[in-house]
Amino acid sequence: MYLTRMELDVGKRDTRKGLLSPSIFHGAIESSFPGGRERRLWRVDEFQGRYYLLLLSAQVPDLSLMAEQFGSEGHERSWKTKAYDPLLDRIKQGSTWQFRLTANPTKSVCPSQPGKRGEVHAHITPAHQLQWLLDRCERHGFTVDPEEVNVTKSQWQRFYKGGQQKKPVTLLSVTFEGILTVTDAECFRKTMVGGLGRGKAFGLGLMTIMGLRGNAYG
Repeated sequence: MYLTRMELDVGKRDTRKGLLSPSIFHGAIESSFPGGRERRLWRVDEFQGRYYLLLLSAQVPDLSLMAEQFGSEGHERSWKTKAYDPLLDRIKQGSTWQFRLTANPTKSVCPSQPGKRGEVHAHITPAHQLQWLLDRCERHGFTVDPEEVNVTKSQWQRFYKGGQQKKPVTLLSVTFEGILTVTDAECFRKTMVGGLGRGKAFGLGLMTIMGLRGNAYG
């Protein structure tokens, strides 16, 4: 696995459009790899007023076109790729990490009429968003102390996807930051690679970790 980070130039019109409509970034990411389309985890981070695209993939991407369209410098030096497996190999049961997760906390509401599918609704309050994460920790191989995790950002995303018959999409993007402890190393590695929650094609579900001493991966 490989983790790639590319700085985005918010002065570019395409970048601003991509920040509002993540389907634009999704399409550009898929075009950066040879072969068929695959679902790859990615997200956009903001740090001190600068924006970065993080991308986790099984292959090394070629972001030349993305750099021209969205990158801060318009060439390959605007992104860096590094091997992710060394970090995955360091994950052990009982190890403790700082983490960041941007996800789409949702709940399924029972249908009002028999035979109809339940509707999916976003959790809109920080308390319910945090509970969503707590409810999923165990089966994803980790645990968190509620006192050591915060919702640092919550933002609605409304955009269209599809070809000629475009479909409206509404997602709530929520960023969690805090400290976690690994309870099942193999399960947690799968979470790191496979993501958590809905909306993975649109920049949601990617969890990144760093050592408590600041050895960052993402």
